[in-house]
Amino acid sequence: MSSEKASSKSTPEAPWPVREVNTQVKQWIERLGHLWVEGQLAQINVKPNWKLSYLTLRDVEQEVSVQLTCPTDIIRNRPTPLKDGDRVIVYGKPAFYAGRGTFSLWVTDIRPVGIGELLARIEELRKRLAAEGLFDPAQKKRLPFLPNRVGLITGRGSAAERDVLSVAKDRWPEVQFEVINTAVQGASAVPEIIEALRVLDQDPRVDVIIIARGGGSVEDLLPFSEEALQRAVAAAQTPVVSAIGHEPDTPVLDNVADLRAATPTDAAKRVVPDVAEERMLINQLRSRSAAALRGWVQREQQALAAIRTRPVLADPMTPINRRRDEIAQAVGLIRRDVTHLVRTEQALVASLRAQVSALGPSATLARGYSVVQVIPRDGSAPEVVTTIEQSPPGSQLRIRVADGSITAASMGAQQAN
Repeated sequence: MSSEKASSKSTPEAPWPVREVNTQVKQWIERLGHLWVEGQLAQINVKPNWKLSYLTLRDVEQEVSVQLTCPTDIIRNRPTPLKDGDRVIVYGKPAFYAGRGTFSLWVTDIRPVGIGELLARIEELRKRLAAEGLFDPAQKKRLPFLPNRVGLITGRGSAAERDVLSVAKDRWPEVQFEVINTAVQGASAVPEIIEALRVLDQDPRVDVIIIARGGGSVEDLLPFSEEALQRAVAAAQTPVVSAIGHEPDTPVLDNVADLRAATPTDAAKRVVPDVAEERMLINQLRSRSAAALRGWVQREQQALAAIRTRPVLADPMTPINRRRDEIAQAVGLIRRDVTHLVRTEQALVASLRAQVSALGPSATLARGYSVVQVIPRDGSAPEVVTTIEQSPPGSQLRIRVADGSITAASMGAQQAN
């Protein structure tokens, strides 16, 4: 194929053949040059009589891998043999084999990642996540008091799985588990654990999730300090318990999880309450409540008895009778005062009446005097005669005496000397 055709753009009328595609891809890939790449060894295919050996390098956080092609002498001459799960840094050049259409890294150097460097990276991640607030106690979710179903992520047939299940069943036989077995070390551990966490977190029946693994070396526990797993745990809506290794082991997961358990056995104890202890506590609370109630009733009875011994409660009518006597006495005093006042006023009225009677016309008439009145002819009211001019001869007169009146006529009048 000419260079003009190779550089031309493929079209439906002028498509590229497969060989041209592979050639172009090979040229593009080889422009990358040599690279340093970090990951975990997953498959090591080495035979002494082979000139080349083939390995798989996996990403530590995702299901991504790349094939390595390495001279067998490089592997054979290492001071320590390589094994699956080793964290390594390789130096190689991307290579594309046009004939097979496959990609790999042609590796000329393989270096293990040292424990000190791994620990330094873990501490750096721990500080960074702490600064983001992933360790904040205020963000931790509280575990349910009595979970109906517990999610368990652990290795298949592991001692951690047996410990959690047996201890939990002994403490509360009715508790149910949803167990998902995953790899707990190696390159596939982190993706599998994240997927299991996603499945359990979406299950509404699961109340709490335990991630458990037995003890191991720093390299074995590395998956539980990977950043992708920490962020998945922090984003979970279900409370997560970290139960990794033994008491001295402190992967970053211990800081991010809602609860850190020292061991898988301790996780079962922290998540599932002990039925015997709870029943004993209930019995104790019942006894204390009953004793407190009896004491309260006894104190109230004593107080009531003390009140009943008071005179006012011995004869409830006593204060009423006392008040009734006081009222009767007050009424008697009022009556006496009113009677005295009435009598005094009556005497005064009689005295005044006597005075009025002595000064009035009736008393004068009783002494022999009379009152003469002239009756006018026009029918007006009679007038007392005080002068002779009022009763000329022929006038009709009325003479009032003590026991009545006399009608008379004037016969004449005489002037006084």
